[in-house]
Amino acid sequence: MSPSDDPRYGLARYVIAAALARMADGGAIVAIVLLVNSHGGDGATAGFLGACLTAPHMLGPFVARRIDLADDGRRVIAFACVLYAIALSIGVIAYGRVPVGVIAATFIVAGCCGPLLTGGISTRLATIAGPDLRRQRRAQGWDVATYGIGGTVGPSMVAAIATWRSATEAALWLAGSVFVSAWLVMRLPYGAPEHGGHPARVPSAWATIRLMCGEGRLRRTLYMTVIVAFAMAALPIVAVQMAHALHIPPASAAVLTAAYGIGNLAGSAVVMTRPLTGSPDVLMPRLAFGIVAALLVILASGAFALSTMAYFMVGCVNAFFFAATLAARTEYAPPGSRGQVFLWVAALKITAGSAGTAVAGTLIGIDARLPIVGGIVLIVLAASWAQLERYRDRRPLTVAQ
Repeated sequence: MSPSDDPRYGLARYVIAAALARMADGGAIVAIVLLVNSHGGDGATAGFLGACLTAPHMLGPFVARRIDLADDGRRVIAFACVLYAIALSIGVIAYGRVPVGVIAATFIVAGCCGPLLTGGISTRLATIAGPDLRRQRRAQGWDVATYGIGGTVGPSMVAAIATWRSATEAALWLAGSVFVSAWLVMRLPYGAPEHGGHPARVPSAWATIRLMCGEGRLRRTLYMTVIVAFAMAALPIVAVQMAHALHIPPASAAVLTAAYGIGNLAGSAVVMTRPLTGSPDVLMPRLAFGIVAALLVILASGAFALSTMAYFMVGCVNAFFFAATLAARTEYAPPGSRGQVFLWVAALKITAGSAGTAVAGTLIGIDARLPIVGGIVLIVLAASWAQLERYRDRRPLTVAQ
């Protein structure tokens, strides 16, 4: 077996490609804010340009149809990586030299490619891991880790390069990492299109969301993912308020959010070494209740050390939950619409996270505990409903037997 045929090499290339792409996706907002600040721009301009990069993620499911239609989905993802890198590079180099509207247009182009750098790349994982379920679950643990790396290493590297050199060079470094990712994506194992040579069988984006809402397991995957993302978005904001409540320096809030990130990576490592077993449809509600348990510890905590440990545990259990949702998308997505299923869930997850941050920012002014309490209530309701739904869906089968 040549190295190119060995699935271990395929997974290694995948992890590097996904981590580089997600580092760019996670660090680009920081780079844009630093770029605007370095040119004397205001917060409104930074927020507007950042929104131009993030808002188009909602178009992900429509863009993802190209993966399902293509004879080689790798080419679609690699093209998106190259276009993202070019658009981001043009935008940051031209900033301050051309009107802001032109810069916004380049960032919108990059933003439309963004979903393919995150959820789009994940669609290649099933081909790499093969049909063996245990190998698929282990690969999904690696995939969760690349999201964690992207969300932590990307912004950190941008901040470091911007301090050492400039914000423009930091953004260009991100663009370069996406170019490398495109090169690696084209060296992943080829996967035959699931439409079997009949592109007409690939459903439209709206038909896919209707299918997801009608199929019980995918519906549960969708609303469980959205609710948990909404609740988790409050944690960084709550961390700042907890610093005041615990009478510690506000900068200590960074320790709590870092503990969450480290916990997420630790949970990913556990899934890599000991893959999840059982049906994702069963695992998701159970793991959601595990998240609730950790959130209750945060709510009741009166000590900084206990709060740090609770943030670590939430991150760890959330990594398990994320791996279960990846398994659900992989195993329950119908042939010919895997890309769209992945990106519908990813797009709505990002939207829910943004909404969760906004709501938490409002509630925190009333009571620092409200965002956590609200998150707990929503997760308990969603997980309980999922359990009832699954039981209801199984009842006809039980009676028939």
